[in-house]
Amino acid sequence: MNKLKIGFLLLFLFFGLNQGFSQTYKFKTTGLSVSAKEGKGKFGNWSDLKPVSIVITLDTKKNRIAIYSEAIQLFEIVEYLPTEENSTDLVYLFVCKDNNGENCTLSFITRKNQDNRKQLYVKYEDRVLAYNIVNFD
Repeated sequence: MNKLKIGFLLLFLFFGLNQGFSQTYKFKTTGLSVSAKEGKGKFGNWSDLKPVSIVITLDTKKNRIAIYSEAIQLFEIVEYLPTEENSTDLVYLFVCKDNNGENCTLSFITRKNQDNRKQLYVKYEDRVLAYNIVNFD
């Protein structure tokens, strides 16, 4: 009976601690710009920054990033890549699969030399979307 109690206690602690490390982060977009690959495989110029107000969530418990635009974009996080940091940027990288099954990479970037401005890049093989974002409570 004692072993059963200890087993339940350890199981409770495991699930309790596991829940404590999973978090949900919310952001709100302030602008959107896009770029597409051109004929020679290079990305073209960025479009003009369009003001947009969209909620974005990063849910590490569900391994999902959601962009709540007119058509909701869901990204299943397939792999958490190591954080990259240099003198100008702090980058959190995620290998994802969108709700159409297409592979992409999402990058949350903090621009250190630009008053810690935050951006989200959604990069596909043939196009990139860049959102300017702020923390959202």
